[in-house]
Amino acid sequence: MSTGPTCHVLVVDDDRELRALVSKYLTEHGFRVTQAANGREMMNAIEVGRFDLVVLDLMMPGESGLVLCQKLREQSGPPVIMLTAMGSEVDRVIGLEIGADDYVTKPFSPRELVARIKAVLRRAAKVVADPDDLPLAYEFNGWRLEPTRRVLCDPRGAVVDVTSGELDLLLVFVTRPQRVLTRDQLLDLARGRASAALDRSIDVQISRLRRKIETDPREPAIIKTIRSGGYVFTSQVQAVRSPA
Repeated sequence: MSTGPTCHVLVVDDDRELRALVSKYLTEHGFRVTQAANGREMMNAIEVGRFDLVVLDLMMPGESGLVLCQKLREQSGPPVIMLTAMGSEVDRVIGLEIGADDYVTKPFSPRELVARIKAVLRRAAKVVADPDDLPLAYEFNGWRLEPTRRVLCDPRGAVVDVTSGELDLLLVFVTRPQRVLTRDQLLDLARGRASAALDRSIDVQISRLRRKIETDPREPAIIKTIRSGGYVFTSQVQAVRSPA
């Protein structure tokens, strides 16, 4: 995952003026930028190019940003920042549920967008940056999380599809088992305080994680909710530092 001047961002928005403004600002800040006006152009660009991040408008003619984000997640595509309209909280939550890594509410300042992009890229790249500081894997309840490879395997050894944000959140939990973590702490540790303290994305991602790792997500046994406190990862975690 690239950061800084070599980072390649795909900006997808049907508003030509906004798309041009965002692209110009990102280029001035050292990013390489490709533009797409709709879902078809986005998919064509992804077929022939490699992108580190996609800035994706939620409301577009034809296929919406939600549909396109889901397609990217199904393809294990790059991180996604959604551009959403003021007051569309339901759409933002749905976007996070289907795998968006962050969102920016319109109208927004280009400076805020750049800050969000850098925060998402840091989260995606931070594990790779210091592989020697991490164990080979974390194991819990038969599950295996390999932080350097950014891979989660179920008890049968099958790779489970998780978003970058979900993996970052799970990594926070497995490195701090049996500790109550508040939403604010989870935001700080997993998202670098890129979102507001009351951002529901933490709850959404925990719900998604539960559906993937819990036997019964309605009665979670691994990630438990602490009333008026936050969440606790109850499982015993073993750090594996050498191949079996």
